[in-house]
Amino acid sequence: MADIKKIIEDVKAMTVVELNDLVKAIEEEFGVSAAAMAVAAPAAGGAPAEEEKTEFNVVLAELGANKIAVIKVIREITGLGLAESKAMAETPNAVVKEAIAKEAAEEMVKKFAEAGAKAVLK
Repeated sequence: MADIKKIIEDVKAMTVVELNDLVKAIEEEFGVSAAAMAVAAPAAGGAPAEEEKTEFNVVLAELGANKIAVIKVIREITGLGLAESKAMAETPNAVVKEAIAKEAAEEMVKKFAEAGAKAVLK
């Protein structure tokens, strides 16, 4: 069995870049994800309390009848060009904006509704 205290001392001496490389190597070697392991492991003392979500993705669920208005809203929100906005509008369940505050995301959903489309928060 490996000396756990020695391993801990070695980890303490590593730089952030070295630690990142170590995590990647462990993930590759054992076919696991550090993020998945963190979610799977319960917190000490019981089940973790559910955190309130603070960041949301705005997803275009349905294009609606007025495609041009929806493309204009996409351009306004994302700053993309016409071709990119058109492609996004035509993509099923396209993520228009990622990791934004709830209030801003709700405003974007309203803009899509006004344009005749359906957007949802995820």
